Amino acid sequence: MVWSYILDYENHKNPYRERKLRISKWKEYAVEDIEEESLIIETAKKLNQQGFHKIDSLHIACAIISNCEYFLTTDDHILKRWDLLKEIKINDPIGFIKEIIS
Repeated sequence: MVWSYILDYENHKNPYRERKLRISKWKEYAVEDIEEESLIIETAKKLNQQGFHKIDSLHIACAIISNCEYFLTTDDHILKRWDLLKEIKINDPIGFIKEIIS
């Protein structure tokens, strides 16, 4: 699992204290913590031009730049665009589990 500065940013804005604390603990399991860099911004801009929302573009760009094989999400807007990306596989958590155990 990879963590990123975008996850920190979004979690910092979370108004629910308990949820914010639970999410922050996931960072302990990350094997990498991605910081902002120009390549991420450039990649995110291209993703945004393909129809991904700005913040989603940054999340996906971080995953691509860190060479993740999968980007897992429950966001329907992202899931509907899975076929636009060749650099990374997009799936929901249940679909991912089904894929790796089959």
